Amino acid sequence: MAYELKLPDLGEGLTEGEIARWLVSEGQDVAEDDPLVEILTDKTTVEIPSPAAGKVTQILVEEGKVVPVGTVLVVIGGDGAAARQEQEPVAASGKARVTPLVRKIAQELGVDVDSLTGTGPQGRITEADVRAAAAPREGRREPLRGVRRLIAEHMARAHREVPAVTWVEECDFSHVDLGLLVATALRACAESLQEFPELNARLEGDEVVYLDRYDLGVAVQTDDGLVVPVVRDCANRSVDELQAEVERLAEAARAGTLQPEELRGSTFTLTSAGKLAGLLQTPIVNYPEVAILSIGRIAQRPVVRGGEIVAAPVGYISVTFDHRVVDGARAATFGLDVIRRLEQS
Repeated sequence: MAYELKLPDLGEGLTEGEIARWLVSEGQDVAEDDPLVEILTDKTTVEIPSPAAGKVTQILVEEGKVVPVGTVLVVIGGDGAAARQEQEPVAASGKARVTPLVRKIAQELGVDVDSLTGTGPQGRITEADVRAAAAPREGRREPLRGVRRLIAEHMARAHREVPAVTWVEECDFSHVDLGLLVATALRACAESLQEFPELNARLEGDEVVYLDRYDLGVAVQTDDGLVVPVVRDCANRSVDELQAEVERLAEAARAGTLQPEELRGSTFTLTSAGKLAGLLQTPIVNYPEVAILSIGRIAQRPVVRGGEIVAAPVGYISVTFDHRVVDGARAATFGLDVIRRLEQS
């Protein structure tokens, strides 16, 4: 008996996933619940187990391909014929849509139209697509896939949909234990967000949704790219509790063991790149949130105290916000409120 593993509905409104890595090969015997494949979504990487024991008869989708929910990925047992018959109409419907004239031009230029992605109406291959494919190509090329593809899509969507503005001001971190910087900033942001609810919100259609929870995302750089795990209930946790949770999530992010729920549902995001942060940043809003705060590199800089110039650990705080939801004055006042809390911590 043959078992077909289809890309499951992974929740959170996800409609597709990328085949990140096959953990088995054709002809290999597997037991029920053995890991078969890693699926990359716009939230996290999910490991899918085998639905039954048997031999891997056929792998139908190669690594790096993005497919919709319900697509047959692999067949366990049988001879794979049923799966091949089911997949063939999909392949046929996916043939390049191209006019005879454009196909003729492609033949003259030595371009395989079936390998192209059309930019014309309904995915039609245009003459421009063919000529672009025929043009000389320079440099080493790698497909945009995995976390890097998701980052590209997420950033493009944020730029396309969010009219963003960035506000910047300096902050004196003399009273902040820099070893607890992120945790202290999370606490300060959560407290200030309670006074400025429009920054802890989402825009859904023609409604602004004001959220009454303070689950803040923290940007973490990993070898595969930037991920944003979520620190829950920041308004009701101590700095030490927040620090322990940040360390746990950062370690899991770098090890690639974050669970899907640990990447979902943030209401606001904090980013701090430490020594790599530069003087200041203009961070991109973590859509569908409406604001993000970043901390620039903290260094000894001259400040005036009691009429005298002294050295103090100073860094720049940046707040990027969705101007459709947040007015500039409110964003600035929020930023100043966070700075006040940090300077008095």
